[in-house]
Amino acid sequence: MTKTLIAFFSRADENYFGGAMRYVKVGNTEIVVNNMKNLIDADTFKIEMKDPYSPVYMTCIEEAKKDLRENARPELINYPDGLDGYDTVILGYPNYWGTMPMAVVTFLDRFDFTGKTILPFCTNEGSGMGSSERDLKKYAPGADIKRGLSITGSRASDSTGTVEKWLKANGAI
Repeated sequence: MTKTLIAFFSRADENYFGGAMRYVKVGNTEIVVNNMKNLIDADTFKIEMKDPYSPVYMTCIEEAKKDLRENARPELINYPDGLDGYDTVILGYPNYWGTMPMAVVTFLDRFDFTGKTILPFCTNEGSGMGSSERDLKKYAPGADIKRGLSITGSRASDSTGTVEKWLKANGAI
């Protein structure tokens, strides 16, 4: 039996939803993770930055763009003790500037993913997975990176059926 970890980065506060800004208490990626926890037996780990991005959406995206351009590794609050007990890592994140947030890269840099399966999923408002699947191959060498799942963030709470189908197709259910 395989053991699974759901590691994810999610942002609440002011977010973009199909052309408008809206304040949310739980980020879209975390909504998907909470629904996913009802489908599979997995541990979860929330990737959190020591100095989070601004709660104001337009400021946040500029901060995220700066981190991407500088290839920054934002400091995280904590990390899992290790990944040795996990065969599969479901990795969730919003699409920031066509890829994963640099905080996710900080997380990936910390561990050796050789021999592990990574199932990536990405919340977005139409930009899909971007280059994140290709980027994962660079940041997690030796991992078996499966095809990712793109979820429209404004429909995150209604994504359970799509997520279940994706998890079944990848042997996680």
